[in-house]
Amino acid sequence: MDIDALKSFLAFVETGSFSRTAIQMHRTQSAISMQMKRLQQDVGQTLFIKKGRNLHLTAEGVALAGYAKKIIQLQQSALTNLRSATPKKLLHLGCPDDYAESVLPVLIKLLHQHIAHLELHVTCASSPNLQSQLDKGLIDIAIITRSADSEQGFLLCQDKGVWIGAEQTQLLEQSSLPLAVFQKECRFHQAATEGLMKQNRAFHIIACSGSASTLRGLVKHDLAISAMASLSRNDLAVLHDPRLPLLPNIEIALVKHTGTNAVISEVQLEQVCQQFQHQFQY
Repeated sequence: MDIDALKSFLAFVETGSFSRTAIQMHRTQSAISMQMKRLQQDVGQTLFIKKGRNLHLTAEGVALAGYAKKIIQLQQSALTNLRSATPKKLLHLGCPDDYAESVLPVLIKLLHQHIAHLELHVTCASSPNLQSQLDKGLIDIAIITRSADSEQGFLLCQDKGVWIGAEQTQLLEQSSLPLAVFQKECRFHQAATEGLMKQNRAFHIIACSGSASTLRGLVKHDLAISAMASLSRNDLAVLHDPRLPLLPNIEIALVKHTGTNAVISEVQLEQVCQQFQHQFQY
């Protein structure tokens, strides 16, 4: 049923006259008559009955009037609510999987405090992958691992690499050390494998994964040891063994796509990072 026809129908219900309806609806009387004819065809019922010189509603016409009022009220309510609704501010955030349980929740809380009506989409990937997505404009901001001497982005926190293993693991005594490590572009992967090679220590990689939870699962079941940031290890034990090579210190930073983004400015980003430094504990 046409909304305009229903409005004209309700105008007739109020006025009882096609001519007065035409005046109120700013249409010709013939146009109103045509609307009413089409409305009767739509409902498949006779809506009007002539008594003398006047038209009156049939029982079906009275029933339609009740429905028409509800339909018009619902339409007006929908238009009012949708037109007055505040549009969401969409922000694409990238985060390495190993920081998803530690850094990410605190950062998301702060972003919502600084940006009203924020709609946040989170992508998990490695730092190099996120850098590539930033360059292509596929994401707006990203949490990345940077070198301790780097000035890229805004600092969130500092951390160090650690070796982790299951409680009372005997894997260090094996002739070939089983490793579960992040993918090759990860600095802990590089430091662990290159350090062991320099020591002429035999090792074999049982799994490479971008998922910190996958690595922790393998370590927890004592299938391998791993190298990762301290804040990514959860409750797994740190292996303090002089036979294992040292792992690098790192900084975790928040970087922004160089293009214009009205959702968050450089100033806001810096403020968020400064607040993060005061609030984050692990």
